[in-house]
Amino acid sequence: MKNRHDSSTAETPEQLIEHISRLMAEAEAMIAGPVSEQGSGRLAEIRERLESARDQLTAAYGQARKKVVAGAKYTDETIRANPYQSLAIALGVGVLLGALIRRNNN
Repeated sequence: MKNRHDSSTAETPEQLIEHISRLMAEAEAMIAGPVSEQGSGRLAEIRERLESARDQLTAAYGQARKKVVAGAKYTDETIRANPYQSLAIALGVGVLLGALIRRNNN
């Protein structure tokens, strides 16, 4: 089986959720093939678990996205309120990282 993903490209969270949804639909289609009476209860349980996992993933993604957006807004407001201090901190971090990189290369 051929891998359809290129390791050099990262999927966005939306693409990842869509991919998982497609996989779940394919799994359900495969499971829904010839099923005996005993297997129908198990199939319903598996579908329920898959839907629950998808809902949890979607909720977690939504919460993470809100936190990232809130953090970015807070960072933007802080930088705009204190531009010179922000520049000094960025310069200090850059010098520190440069010194560490240079030290590791020697």
